[in-house]
Amino acid sequence: MPLAGKFRLIDIPVSNAINSGYRQVYVLTQFNSASLNRHVARSYQFDIFSQGFVEILAAEQTEQSGDWYQGTADAVRKQLHHFVREGYDHVLVLSGDHLYRMDYRELVARHIEAGADATVATIPVGRAACTGLGIMGVDAGGQVRRFREKPEADEDLSGLQVPDALAAQWKLGDKRYLASMGVYVFSLAGLKAGLAIPGAVDFGKDILPAMVHSHTVAAYRFDGYWEDIGTIEAFFEANISLCQDEPPFRFWDYQAPIYTARRFLPASKILQAHITDSIVSEGCIIHGATLNRCVVGMRTRIQPGVVAHETVIMGADLYEDDPKRAENDRLGTPSVGIGSGCSLRRVIVDKNARVGHNCRLHGEVGRPDEQGPGWVVRDGIVCIEKNAVIPDGTVI
Repeated sequence: MPLAGKFRLIDIPVSNAINSGYRQVYVLTQFNSASLNRHVARSYQFDIFSQGFVEILAAEQTEQSGDWYQGTADAVRKQLHHFVREGYDHVLVLSGDHLYRMDYRELVARHIEAGADATVATIPVGRAACTGLGIMGVDAGGQVRRFREKPEADEDLSGLQVPDALAAQWKLGDKRYLASMGVYVFSLAGLKAGLAIPGAVDFGKDILPAMVHSHTVAAYRFDGYWEDIGTIEAFFEANISLCQDEPPFRFWDYQAPIYTARRFLPASKILQAHITDSIVSEGCIIHGATLNRCVVGMRTRIQPGVVAHETVIMGADLYEDDPKRAENDRLGTPSVGIGSGCSLRRVIVDKNARVGHNCRLHGEVGRPDEQGPGWVVRDGIVCIEKNAVIPDGTVI
């Protein structure tokens, strides 16, 4: 999943691990992961004198199991022999669809200090934010005693509030509930015990709620920015928020940078355009357009007369040269990028999409879900699909 113009979402947990000094990283991928596999292979190469690696462990059918990963825990279970073989004492389990910056050494230190079998990274939230998250009830020492997955909005959660003394120690203020971030550290013995629970396929739904009754599960309080961007709306808002003067997440932190693939692209060319509060990646050509609060991915071409507001354009994998674009015009086929005279508002344009001339693509908060050839509307956002062709004059 592209992020912030030039990064991939997988870059976040991998970069956090590298910056924390942990350089033995396995990336567990499901089917249809060729693009992800290529990105990881090109981005993370350690020198021959180090013990570091970022290795893909793809889902596979074996004599022991004929199905794909059934959940997060099932994925780790099926690849557990890699960790046992390497003789690790503790295992970090990280989600791949979250935006945050964390020094995992502090989480591991908390885990070891507590003598825990498992430790869950948590973020404090108010009652209104509890719906849709895994909420943990802890005792005065920060040990998890209860776990409630995605409580209802009107459900009584008073029994899950952090005790007063611990809330004061952790400076929680009016955010008296702890939500799981989907970031865990297990002792190897604790991980084996959790994975041995019959029928458990997911850490958040199955393993942790069971382990709080039989093992020591500690909570680690994280006080930085964290966002689960596993939905269209969350992905859109996280990208657009990066356009702020003081964004909640900074990619340019020199002490803990976010790494990605090296690309040899020219600087972007901007001709007679008006661009405000936006991110423009390298290799773009923007001619005579007006952009406000937009994220523009690599190799994007935007033609004259385009007006875009709160739009995420993921870019393209390859350039179309001028002769190719002239041939497209002759054939009446839109070229890769955004055609002239288009108006875009609350839009996500996926990779290699071709948006023709004079199109009007307008999302709106509260708009019902819809779909058509090459596009969908979700969460009030118009999404142009990867490789889609949107003809001239289309109105969505």
